[in-house]
Amino acid sequence: MIMRTYFYKILLTCFVLFVCSGISAQSDFAVDSVTSESDSLIQVLRNQVQELQLQRIMMQEQLSETGRSDSLRAAERKARVDSLRTITPGSPLVIDGDTLLVLYARKGGVYPEKRVEQAYEAILSQGRRLTMFADSVYVYESDFFSDIMTGNEVILSVTDIDALWQNTTRQELAAQYAEVIKAKILEIHEEYGLRQKLRGLLWVAVIIVVQWLLIKVTLWFYRRWRYRLMRRVMRWDIPLRIRDYEVLNVRRRGIIFLFFFRMLRFFVILMQLLVSVPLLFSVFPETKTFTFTILGYIWDPLVDIVGSVMGYMPNLFKIIVIIVCFRYLVKGIRYLSNEVSSGNLKITGFYADWAQPTYLILRILLYSFMFIMIWPLLPSSDSEIFQGVSVFIGVIVSLGSTSIVGNVMAGLVMTYMRPFREGDFIRFGDVEGFVIEKTALVTRIRTRKNEVITIPNSNLMSAQTSNYTFAAANFGIIVHTKVTIGYDMKHELIENLLLASAKATKHLQQKPQPFVRVTALDDFYVEYEINAYTHHSEHLSDIYSELHQNILDHFHEAGVEIMSPHIFAHRDNLELQIPKSDK
Repeated sequence: MIMRTYFYKILLTCFVLFVCSGISAQSDFAVDSVTSESDSLIQVLRNQVQELQLQRIMMQEQLSETGRSDSLRAAERKARVDSLRTITPGSPLVIDGDTLLVLYARKGGVYPEKRVEQAYEAILSQGRRLTMFADSVYVYESDFFSDIMTGNEVILSVTDIDALWQNTTRQELAAQYAEVIKAKILEIHEEYGLRQKLRGLLWVAVIIVVQWLLIKVTLWFYRRWRYRLMRRVMRWDIPLRIRDYEVLNVRRRGIIFLFFFRMLRFFVILMQLLVSVPLLFSVFPETKTFTFTILGYIWDPLVDIVGSVMGYMPNLFKIIVIIVCFRYLVKGIRYLSNEVSSGNLKITGFYADWAQPTYLILRILLYSFMFIMIWPLLPSSDSEIFQGVSVFIGVIVSLGSTSIVGNVMAGLVMTYMRPFREGDFIRFGDVEGFVIEKTALVTRIRTRKNEVITIPNSNLMSAQTSNYTFAAANFGIIVHTKVTIGYDMKHELIENLLLASAKATKHLQQKPQPFVRVTALDDFYVEYEINAYTHHSEHLSDIYSELHQNILDHFHEAGVEIMSPHIFAHRDNLELQIPKSDK
């Protein structure tokens, strides 16, 4: 009856364990807290099953036939325990990769895992003491336990159930475990004991002295060879030039040499420290982990960098191929633009002065397309930080370049509208002068007073501009000026005098002939206008000045007064305001 009850309990417990295992397998998506609780519940149920099975084995032995021999009972018990051990993993006590023992049963309310953890901490604590004696580990026997002790501290308690699991007696098992634990404690003590500490301090002193000597030798070599090597470098008196710019002269070479030589000194000392500092920490077992930590700080980034560089090599080759292709394509377009601008290649409807601006536009477009192709190949181009920085830069550029973009677009429009070219004499508002420079943003004009005025291209696009050079070269500019003469003078005389003045002026064309217009009949005078053609827009100021001088000379010689008749109406026997003749 008792055996049947225990058998039913075992079946019930196994069924619960099976159900819990199935539930745990179907709920892998649950949170970590639920998973840990299920695992602990399964472990508790597994331990209960083990205890029930052990109790069943012991009850069977008690109810077995009295005539059965001891050897037969021992063999049956061993077979049952071996079968139970195949389904029970146990809790191994592992120190430094060495499995000392395996516990299967709990002691009171302490599970095997906790017993192994307590024994692990006790062994490490005893092994890391400065002093340790070989006979300090012993076994203390009591009625129910065999305690493996060192001094007054219990390392591990062996129970009868532990002996049953190992198919031996409690005393034999305790003695066996005591020898294993003693050997491990002595092994740990050899690494952490006082002798090792003294030896470590000696090695620390040696490493520090050697590192100090190495630093001294490095500094001595630096001071001894710094100026010797520098003088040899300075003897090489061939400067490095890029076109007309001298990149490296004697002074710059000396500065660069001293900089790199100083960096070499720091690098050598750093390499020494990278070797000596890990060695310093590896002397004592307690600080060995710092050695790997320090080396990890240096080695892991280097490995990551080298791995990233090697992994990026295919994309780098793609970028190089793209850049080379676009570079030669731009060179081909530049060659064509130079041929068009020089007149060697003529394209119908395409002016020579369009060649360079068109080349610049195509180059910008090609490089933009090249950048678009390269962008996905850049490292971390798909990261959120990279994209955020790109968007931020784009917003800043777009907000700060509104006027710049406007001027650039105005410059492009004026390039293809061709309102003027460099060297043309133009008028913009009250400004007259020669165009000396056209850029993507501004146009610079030099006035007749040699004042250089900078005008944004957007302003030129929004206002009227007069191009005297273009008109003079194609049609001829009409130089004109007005004089007012009283009604007492015949208009034939005035017209002849004006035509004679225009004929005497340089750079005024006689074909087409100059002509005179009567532009107004006012209350007190008649307004005459002389008009003459010229193809020399660059001499307009001189032409006007000479024309005015000739008009004065011819009118004064003819006795014609050039002044408003308003004064004549108030004249009281005044002489004519004409220069007297020298005759």
